Amino acid sequence: MNLMWVSVIAGVVGFAAVAYFARYVLAQDEGSKAVRETSAAIREGAMAFLNREYRTLALVVAIITVILVVVPGLGWKVAVAFVFGAVCSMGAGYAGMNMATRANGRTCAAAEHSLDQGLRVAFRGGAVMGLTVVSIGILGVAILYFLWHRDPSFLAVIPAYGTGASLVALFARVGGGIFTKGADAGSDLVGKVEAGIPEDDPRNAAVVADNVGDNVGDVAGMGADLFESYVESIIATMTLSIVVVASGIVGDHETAWLLPMLIAAGGLFASIIGCFVVRVGETVDMGKLLAALRRGTLTASILTAIFAFLIIYFLDANIGLFWAMIAGLVAGVLLGESTSYFTSYEFKPTQSISHASTSGAGATIIQGFAVGMLSTWPAILLISAAILAAFHFGSFYGVALAAAGMLSTLGVTLATDAYGPVADNAGGITTMTGLPESVRERTDALDSLGNTTAATGKGFAIGAAALNSLGLILSYAIATQIVTITSAGIQTTVPGALSLLSAPVLIGVLLGGLMPPVFCAMTMQSVAITTEAIIAEVRRQWREIPGLMQGTTKPQYGLAVDICTKTALREMLIPSIMSILAPVVVGIVLGKYALAGFLIGAVVTGFIMAVMLNNAGGAWDNAKKWIESGKLGGKGSDAHKAAVVGDTAGDPMKDTAGPSLNIMLKLMSVIALMLAPVLMNFTGII
Repeated sequence: MNLMWVSVIAGVVGFAAVAYFARYVLAQDEGSKAVRETSAAIREGAMAFLNREYRTLALVVAIITVILVVVPGLGWKVAVAFVFGAVCSMGAGYAGMNMATRANGRTCAAAEHSLDQGLRVAFRGGAVMGLTVVSIGILGVAILYFLWHRDPSFLAVIPAYGTGASLVALFARVGGGIFTKGADAGSDLVGKVEAGIPEDDPRNAAVVADNVGDNVGDVAGMGADLFESYVESIIATMTLSIVVVASGIVGDHETAWLLPMLIAAGGLFASIIGCFVVRVGETVDMGKLLAALRRGTLTASILTAIFAFLIIYFLDANIGLFWAMIAGLVAGVLLGESTSYFTSYEFKPTQSISHASTSGAGATIIQGFAVGMLSTWPAILLISAAILAAFHFGSFYGVALAAAGMLSTLGVTLATDAYGPVADNAGGITTMTGLPESVRERTDALDSLGNTTAATGKGFAIGAAALNSLGLILSYAIATQIVTITSAGIQTTVPGALSLLSAPVLIGVLLGGLMPPVFCAMTMQSVAITTEAIIAEVRRQWREIPGLMQGTTKPQYGLAVDICTKTALREMLIPSIMSILAPVVVGIVLGKYALAGFLIGAVVTGFIMAVMLNNAGGAWDNAKKWIESGKLGGKGSDAHKAAVVGDTAGDPMKDTAGPSLNIMLKLMSVIALMLAPVLMNFTGII
């Protein structure tokens, strides 16, 4: 039997687990009439946004598909794989968000009974997202394998699958990020800061849009993001099979293709087991809540390591590949712990921001930036160590396998991330429907945990993006014959072609390094535009609707949702299209060597910026939460108002610009790899 069928079986088992968790969540109490109505409004807004976003995406996918068909060197197989990747990514995002919007009200109702029940419902709602992503991902690559693995063009076709997934991920992340942070920042500034009313107060017309945004940004967006990371880690490893076959580390190409797929299959089984061990007692304690989720991820990581060893042993591959894979897996776990340290209010970095808030908003911003920038050193050292170890044991195939190892437990890792917006929504619904303070205390604890797990998930995604991009860049270099692989190792085909003394390469590095800050500026400006529109609309409703501020009349929630939707869909186009066109233009104008430099420059600056933005934003958010828990004067104090300003500044950094950066890096790399047949003999027009 072809062992690739093991991956198919794993995907089917994954869908069976998805069905179990979905059935469990849907069987829970939906709560009171008010809870059901509020949850339905959030679901309606979220699905309306996603449907409109996907219609826009369908047009972009159709245009690119036609281009791929007619460009010499690509053709219909590349176009089919591209469309397939886009459809799979859309399907994963749609399924995950549909369940998240059904789990929020049920989590709220479950929290009325116990903290453990609330955690279980929210986490299993997130598990539907996590396991759907990995099941679709592994089945998608397996289908392409069975269709074309005997075709000589197979390794040129599968990058298009990753490109389709990346395209959807970028639009979903940028569009969803603009929506969610525009609504969140607008709601906070006009509500908590300007009017002095509580967060999620039903008199604020933006609160439903805020809760909708949690789903479109942190569920659909994050799901699409990690879906493409997952499949591209496998694709990069498969396309680098020539490295380990030439060096004798693996006996043949089939084995080199099987390894990442079987490790992904083992990780899927381990993730399912990890999802079942997450539970907590009734003490509302952040440390215990974090320990409950860590139990799931660590269980999955240990089991995946065992499965990987057995897979490599029975495939008779060099045992060094096991250590390369472990390097990525361990780096992923430690990267999550590093992110947790810098963003959880259990630890000093975030508490230092809370203390700075007693001196005003300016001090809050300064300290938050300092924490964010300082947090980059563990991430850089961890990824560097993983690259060094993986390269030592398996050359660049080992580096790509390290990325696959890091993402092998994505099923449970993404479940802990997607859990966050479900818990956040539950807290909002609790306030909007006037449930008892004891329920809000439980949902606040779950929400604070969600802030940390969301930051951890984004840090994990950023680290995986760096490893993924490096694997894709080397695949591009091999596919364009910039380097050749011999039994003696990797050699450049033109001596000095990739030297920084080469003008095209140097220009490419500078242009690539420029992309991340320009991209971040564009997305954050888009959030500012959306925020202004939301503030104006909420003020208008307070001014024009009689009895609204007295609580005798309901605001027009739908108008705020519609404003966010239209603005986000309009604003996402320019930065997304820029990311698609930039590698194409650099490759055509400056040639394949300059494009290699461009990709390297983008990874260096983009990785550091993404870590800084993600961790600074997460720390600002939890610094506010720590004050809201009763420290330093509590809610309504001057310190709290300063912390709200810091949180507002950090929102677009951690939920729009930062996480979108890692998708941009992978998208540009996989586009370059997909265009390799076109650029192989092309050195630029200037």
